[in-house]
Amino acid sequence: MTYPEYYDRVVSMNLYDPLSDFLSAIDDGIVEIEYLDCVKLAGHSCPTVAGAYLMTLMGLQKLYPDTHPVRGTIKVEMRDQETDGVTGVTCNVISYIVGASGKGGFKGIGGNFSRDNLVSYNQPIDGEVRLTRLDTEESVTLSYDPSIVPADPRMQPLMAKALQGTATPEEIKEFGRLWQERVADILTDMSRWNQLVTVI
Repeated sequence: MTYPEYYDRVVSMNLYDPLSDFLSAIDDGIVEIEYLDCVKLAGHSCPTVAGAYLMTLMGLQKLYPDTHPVRGTIKVEMRDQETDGVTGVTCNVISYIVGASGKGGFKGIGGNFSRDNLVSYNQPIDGEVRLTRLDTEESVTLSYDPSIVPADPRMQPLMAKALQGTATPEEIKEFGRLWQERVADILTDMSRWNQLVTVI
């Protein structure tokens, strides 16, 4: 499988997954989540997927400064409705990383390891998303503004031509290159992270 090389330069996340550990699905239950995993989940790489990944990364660093985050024990609350804008896409990526599900999620084994009812929408929070540790009730609220990294002005007309079916193969390829170049700038330039993501 071939993909843009910058995926491998994005900081990965290591989380402890007690369910995986209990069932010996992964040695010691330490799960490494990479940006490529989230691209596979979403089916594409874009500023929204990048923002969800980045918010989760920074949120978990805040909640778990000295230990591995624990999958399945983190509540995800979204400010907006699931169908509003990119809220659903954002939540899907965040929920995947932290092992949280809504009503249809895993119900657990003997009262342990449940992951259902950990996702909610339309919540009265000050940011875009709030992550809460179930063990300590400590929370972090995050918002993301991709406009800090503007798109190349050539991208919009190329996208229009591609969608209208009038772009050449070279123009389509150039559009994709410019698109991924912006996503790479969001994810690999750590000096911009504190401008892109507000952590409360």
